[in-house]
Amino acid sequence: MIKPVFRKIDCYSLPVDDLDKGIAFYASLGHALLWRDGNHSAGLSLPDSDDELVLHTDGRPFETCILVDNVDDAIKSITEQGGTLMFGPIQIRIGKYALLHDPWGNPLPILDFSNGKLATDEAGNVIGNQTTSDTQ
Repeated sequence: MIKPVFRKIDCYSLPVDDLDKGIAFYASLGHALLWRDGNHSAGLSLPDSDDELVLHTDGRPFETCILVDNVDDAIKSITEQGGTLMFGPIQIRIGKYALLHDPWGNPLPILDFSNGKLATDEAGNVIGNQTTSDTQ
């Protein structure tokens, strides 16, 4: 049996003009702040899942990111089956990111945790990345 390329939905990523106002709006809807990376991005909880609402101010469009084990391997698998690499791969805080399209033009934004999940202080501010031993 072929090992699936996609592991899970990782985040629902939303652009906002003002990160503080975005955090306040989603907090008023009951979504707790999990982490914050300066004025660039923040992750909020989705209570029935380990997925996150991610707010960002860097001009990226709305997208739903899919977690893969390894972005480079996923690009190879997807393009060998007729998908198209549209952008990337690039390094992001947690690992790598790339945007592909399936043969029908549907976007497949993928990412991996090759740098480790985000480490935060008591207030939820990002202070680095977790090591492999921290996540086990």
